[in-house]
Amino acid sequence: MRSCGVLMHITSLPSPCGTGTLGKEAYKFVDFLKKAGQTYWQILPVGPTGFGDSPYQSYSAFAGNPLLIDLDMLAEEGLISADDKDMELLRRKESFADFGQLFSFKRLILAKACAAFKEKADPSQTADFKEFCRKNAWWLDDYALFMSLKYFFKQKMWTLWDDEYRLRDKKTLEEYSEKHSDDIEVWKFMQYKFIRQYKALKKYANKRGIKIYGDMPIYVSMDSSDIWASPEMFMLDSDRRPVKVAGCPPDDFSPTGQLWGNPLYDWDYMEKDGYKWWISRVKYSAKLFDLTRIDHFRGFESFYAIPAEDETAEHGEWLKGPSMKLFKAIKDALGDVPLVAEDLGFLTDDVKDMLREAGYPGMNVLEFGFGGDDSGYLPHNYVKNSVVYIGTHDNETALGWYRGLDKKGKKRVRKYLGLSKGASDSEIVWALIRLAYSSVSEGCVIQMQDLLCLDNSARMNIPSTIGGGNWAWRLKGGECTPELAKKMKKLAKTYYRAG
Repeated sequence: MRSCGVLMHITSLPSPCGTGTLGKEAYKFVDFLKKAGQTYWQILPVGPTGFGDSPYQSYSAFAGNPLLIDLDMLAEEGLISADDKDMELLRRKESFADFGQLFSFKRLILAKACAAFKEKADPSQTADFKEFCRKNAWWLDDYALFMSLKYFFKQKMWTLWDDEYRLRDKKTLEEYSEKHSDDIEVWKFMQYKFIRQYKALKKYANKRGIKIYGDMPIYVSMDSSDIWASPEMFMLDSDRRPVKVAGCPPDDFSPTGQLWGNPLYDWDYMEKDGYKWWISRVKYSAKLFDLTRIDHFRGFESFYAIPAEDETAEHGEWLKGPSMKLFKAIKDALGDVPLVAEDLGFLTDDVKDMLREAGYPGMNVLEFGFGGDDSGYLPHNYVKNSVVYIGTHDNETALGWYRGLDKKGKKRVRKYLGLSKGASDSEIVWALIRLAYSSVSEGCVIQMQDLLCLDNSARMNIPSTIGGGNWAWRLKGGECTPELAKKMKKLAKTYYRAG
């Protein structure tokens, strides 16, 4: 079914507390999407972010990011005071340089909320919390213990912890858990509140006809509870250090390649185990999202393995992945789960065959189509079973990209769009949006930054870089105007995408 949506992460919502949350601004954005004739709100991964603030480097493949918990909602529940001194510090968003600094304050507030919950909760609320912990114990117990230990060791990576903790000595962990049970419970409480607020927002969105389009990174962070708790699933040596790590080979966009640094899966082990971890992961994702994008889909057919000691991605090698064996196992266990394959990058015939057999929609990025040859990323090459973007969170904004082209490149774009040399910047951007909407792709998703015609100062991420404003873009209050919604809805109706 033809549809359209907007790509904007929850952290990019307006907020007086440093980063967007699951609170009232999220509900207002859902209302905006409804008025704009949209069907999908695409977000980035919602896991707790670690070093560099990247949602693709999370402390857990299953946990939610406590930064997304809305504190005003907790205040309405009577769990925190609206005039709490730490709340006041949080409201001074200009004082926070990164999410880590922000969370150092928010963690204190959430700990107070947990203490208040234990004191004030009625029997049904207490039972609900206990039931949440019981149902999710398969990942929550390890995650909560991991995060408690991480702060016990001054937020060092688990690979730098004392050996008895790093190597999970059973007696040591039991003694620690007993001694620090209150702190461990706080980490569980954060997940409880995250999921309750998230599900309330999703329920509201679904009632308004808006579906949540989520994102699942292919890899997990080395500094995660997943690898600490289940090292046997990954390519690690006997001392639990990575042997080879993930990334992408050199290309026109990155001369030395992309060194992501994530440990690689031991696919032989996972196959023998029936891919249980992956099935659990996809099943959990399907509960969070109405549609899930699987990042770096080509990595399931073959993946680029870089020696762990290398400082660039120039000397990796391609190794075979599970390919259709994994996706058949997922389908056998879960049925047809709504998934989208991020199939960008270097694609071999084997990768294309895997995508065709899996049947998932692939992705098209307009910015990749104007290099001077018929690369396949222009609309006349698209197939219906796909989702079209101008650019994703990893690309320049449409305006920034166009301004960065040379004269030949700009002329090529205007010619394809049917615009004159005198076309304004906003005309160029909206012509690109119209081109995406008019394409044969059944799905069309536009970044919020492009709908606002913003330049590269609003770019969400520059791959293979840390800091420099990555993940920091925020929507300003009042930018989702009725006029913009009307313009979007008109376009959606014109090209039969209106929700």
